[in-house]
Amino acid sequence: MTPDTALALARDASWLVLALAGPLLGAGLAVGLVVSVVQAVTQVQEASLSFIPKLAAVLAVIAVLGHWMLGQMLGFTATLLASLPTYAR
Repeated sequence: MTPDTALALARDASWLVLALAGPLLGAGLAVGLVVSVVQAVTQVQEASLSFIPKLAAVLAVIAVLGHWMLGQMLGFTATLLASLPTYAR
């Protein structure tokens, strides 16, 4: 495996991680921001009030995008395993 091949593989893996984690982190961030504003306005400072909606949002994103996420991971893994003989040279 040449350094260029290793860098290309690491780049592709990094982009895949960003693509898969982005929607989950974005949903958690958006819901956390909304809940924080509501807590600040109502002056209710309860830790579970911020955790439960974020968890529900992340689970909802997984339910909606889970099939796509799994397909992306399987596609990357299949490509990696198919080109494994060329990496071993």
